[in-house]
Amino acid sequence: MTTMTSPQPAEGPVRIQVTTLTMSAPPKQSLPMPVNIQTAIMRVPEIPLAYYRFLYLQVGRRWQWVDRLRLSDEELTAVLHDERNCVCVLYVNGAPAGFFETRTLDDETVELSHFGLFERALGLGLGKWFLLQALYACWSTNPRLVTVETNNLDHPRALQLYQQFGFSPVATREAEQCPLSEADLLALLNSF
Repeated sequence: MTTMTSPQPAEGPVRIQVTTLTMSAPPKQSLPMPVNIQTAIMRVPEIPLAYYRFLYLQVGRRWQWVDRLRLSDEELTAVLHDERNCVCVLYVNGAPAGFFETRTLDDETVELSHFGLFERALGLGLGKWFLLQALYACWSTNPRLVTVETNNLDHPRALQLYQQFGFSPVATREAEQCPLSEADLLALLNSF
């Protein structure tokens, strides 16, 4: 994956196109672990809110991820510490480099709700390998279906990558997203 500049937040709501994809069988491919770097993926039960917000901001800032940043401490705790939710952090050479989050929706469906790399980890050959590890985690409970959503503010190749790994688009919808203003972002950063 190449390093890209972030889209600049617009003033007011932005119309986005959301694509829902599903996968009905585990991935068949395997990929070797990237060479010449040390990696570890660790599940973080009861993740501290400040650490989660740091991860979310590092991965999602350039893709306009805002929903979790707008939640109160109580709302975010309820989501993250729910037993159906799982956050796993990728470490590269000892430092956090990305994360994925899964959520069990029901007895048959697991959602890959968040997935991404820090900007410093792009270009290291980790993207496909890390997505495969996230998919293995999704399928570890033997669901019937794994789902994911992406939108046109995401990485330009996100939809293509999900399809390469066996997801199929099943629905599209339009939605609105309100990017964080500079003042919102500054206030958030000062709260860490």
